[in-house]
Amino acid sequence: MKFESIAMTPLNSTTLVVLLIASATLLSCRGQLSDKPPVQPQQNMFFQERFNAQQENPFFEDGMAMRAPVEGTVARGNLQADTEFYRGVDENGNFIDENPVTVTRELLERGRDRYDIYCSVCHGGTGDGQGIIMTGQYGYVPAPTFHQERTRDMTEGELYSAIADGIRTMPSYSHQLKPEDRWAVVAYIRALQESQFVPEDVMREYDVDLALLVEEYEREQERLAALEEAREAAAPDDDISAERGEELFTSQTCQACHSIDGTDMVGPSLLGVYGSERELDDGSTVTADEDYLYESLTEPGASVTAGYQNVMQPYTHLSEAELQSLIEFIKTLADND
Repeated sequence: MKFESIAMTPLNSTTLVVLLIASATLLSCRGQLSDKPPVQPQQNMFFQERFNAQQENPFFEDGMAMRAPVEGTVARGNLQADTEFYRGVDENGNFIDENPVTVTRELLERGRDRYDIYCSVCHGGTGDGQGIIMTGQYGYVPAPTFHQERTRDMTEGELYSAIADGIRTMPSYSHQLKPEDRWAVVAYIRALQESQFVPEDVMREYDVDLALLVEEYEREQERLAALEEAREAAAPDDDISAERGEELFTSQTCQACHSIDGTDMVGPSLLGVYGSERELDDGSTVTADEDYLYESLTEPGASVTAGYQNVMQPYTHLSEAELQSLIEFIKTLADND
């Protein structure tokens, strides 16, 4: 067998230089980071025809770029057929009595965390309705305390609905809190209620000095009263007028529940209230004089108008002059025909 030798052609200098540059270029790409935009020969993905939210799109007959879901369809994961979990109601639309989520220590801790972030600014750290923005100077409707009988009697579903859908002047927190977190907050509110409303006979079962607790409570009330007196003394407030009352009616968002044109809302209209005979929910009647109006502002649950729920919060954060000014404004709405 005969083998023929193959002669190797030596590389010329130009070819060698090209190969070296190509090799160096390829090696330099490995593991190297760059802040420069990548070279993209195909630009269609960068400069494609698209529409922004709310922009007009002539392709569709209605001219809307944003399209509604196809009728009769539900996006994957958005069925939410479990009405008890997602809405707090049973199949008949009634509020459920029990939390559908198992209450654990972890759930309560999650509820406390979400409550402190989203709820405490209005409802207070202990649920007493004395949050940091409920000082009267921001114009918010006073938040209810969770420790009154009406709130303690609310079902779990009602509390959940208030968080998910909002209630009266309180907005919905459905965007801030997912369903699991809403139920966690409900569980934590129940824990707050339990902590602040322990019957005396139950406390006696434990090593608790009730007399000392009562004494501390009375001292705290005296301290708060002294602070209120000092506040009023530091800022004299004796201007009583219907004009000021009208300003307060707006700044305290009274119009959220009471109209002045006769329209029925959450609460009765104030048009023609002063001097009228009011039927109460217990069947009795009362004349809406100045004393009645003052009581309605400071103790709204004492005389509830028939056909309405006791949902108004006491406006005791207002000074005497402010309360009297509101009454003067309501008197101007009397039906004098």
